[in-house]
Amino acid sequence: SAATIVGGLRDDEKLQQIAKPLIGTPLAVRVLRRARDTDRLDTALLLAGLAAATAGDVFMIRSDDDRRLLRGASSFAVMQAAYSTLLVRRGARPSPSVVAQRAAAVLGAAGLLGAKNPSVAAPLTGYGTLLATTATLAADPALVPGARQVARMVVPGADRRSWPALGGLAFTVSDGTIVLRRTLLKNETARAAAEGFVLVTYAAAQLMLVEGMLALARRD
Repeated sequence: SAATIVGGLRDDEKLQQIAKPLIGTPLAVRVLRRARDTDRLDTALLLAGLAAATAGDVFMIRSDDDRRLLRGASSFAVMQAAYSTLLVRRGARPSPSVVAQRAAAVLGAAGLLGAKNPSVAAPLTGYGTLLATTATLAADPALVPGARQVARMVVPGADRRSWPALGGLAFTVSDGTIVLRRTLLKNETARAAAEGFVLVTYAAAQLMLVEGMLALARRD
């Protein structure tokens, strides 16, 4: 993750080609090591999600290329579907207040893309809806009974079941920054900084989501 972030800040495509596909690898190893303590279907969902995310990582190395961006979004759509399925299986349900927040984010991004990059607006809005679904489900306080909340948001703590809420939010911020970088930022320094921020929040999101869902899927 650190090498990928450096590659993004320096616009070093070769470094990213080596490092970025490895972001999901230790998480997949972690899932496999925990397989004996985890529901089999949930293990399969996590591995499928991480495999799809790794494919998306490769495509997104050149996210300014519309074709690669759309392939990356398609790969991450598979990941979001896998993560959402696991969360529903663990009892997560959408909260109206969180749905409203996520819907506003999707509509805002759709508006920017429609105005600045209409050729990719429709498919990316579809992907954004899947991301919003995962983030909404991950924020359900029912996943962590008794967890501390701030503004109806579960606060991450020692219990890793509390991590997905912030992970889903970090993923939303990361992908939202991709949209802002494509539509509004022209200065190369600002674009490089935005790319670094995208990668930092993405790596953190994956860690929090996967570790949190492993805790949720653990057999009693």
